[in-house]
Amino acid sequence: MSTSATATPNYYVPQPSRHPAFMAVGLLLVIFGASQWINGADWAKWVVAAGFLWVFTVMFQWFRDSIGESESGQYGHRIDISYRWAMSWFIFSEVMFFGAFFTALWWMRSHSVPALGGVDNALLWPDFKGVWPTMAPGSTASPANIIEPFQTMTPFWLPTINTALLLSSGVTLTVAHHALRENHRGRTIAFMWMTVLLGATFVCVQGYEYFHAYHELNLKLSSGAYGSTFFMLTGFHGFHVLVGMLMLLFITIRLMKGHFTADRHFGFEGAAWYWHFVDVVWLGLYTLVYWL
Repeated sequence: MSTSATATPNYYVPQPSRHPAFMAVGLLLVIFGASQWINGADWAKWVVAAGFLWVFTVMFQWFRDSIGESESGQYGHRIDISYRWAMSWFIFSEVMFFGAFFTALWWMRSHSVPALGGVDNALLWPDFKGVWPTMAPGSTASPANIIEPFQTMTPFWLPTINTALLLSSGVTLTVAHHALRENHRGRTIAFMWMTVLLGATFVCVQGYEYFHAYHELNLKLSSGAYGSTFFMLTGFHGFHVLVGMLMLLFITIRLMKGHFTADRHFGFEGAAWYWHFVDVVWLGLYTLVYWL
């Protein structure tokens, strides 16, 4: 249903779109390529790269169309409500996603590893000590010696620096939001750029942390249960920080182009919700992974 830019309809129904089907094709390339890459197919990495390029291209076109519809006045109050519900359910799905990994970490630490060090497995694995992490002094991490010796990651200093960066970014984002609600666009843009810079710095620090883990601690994804949970949790969180930082970057660019008003700016609020969620997940991760 087409409407004029000034009508602000009760509910806007867009024309049939190619974007969902094209997005499915890109995700299929990513998943297929990744499944072959981890099984040793060298060509698969190029399929993954092509899939991500396809996905990002579709996202750019899809978001461009949505922004154009919004700025032309075709979204009314009910559309705003539907976007809020959609973002709320999306963040809820992310809570479940990270909840699964945190649960896996808890299960291994509290049940799996102690069970392996119990009486039932004493004959099969007499030198194993049921402590966390599995590479403890005097213990055998692998009966077949397939896991190389490694050191665990401590909270000092890179993870603590990243904690300060993320907490600071939450503050700058909140200041930017209040400035936007008070219609101080210049202040909003300035604090948004601070938030983007803090997020980008977090990603760079985590990249250096991974370099340090691989080359100085010999800590890898294959370093037993500790290595797999460490990199899965921190890696997925780092990816979410990257996505959130890009969201905030594009919101900042839109602010510089004059988009959003003091009363209508859910695009800004949705990105802010996501960023604060990422902050909260990191606090749990920082405590459970680095300290305990």
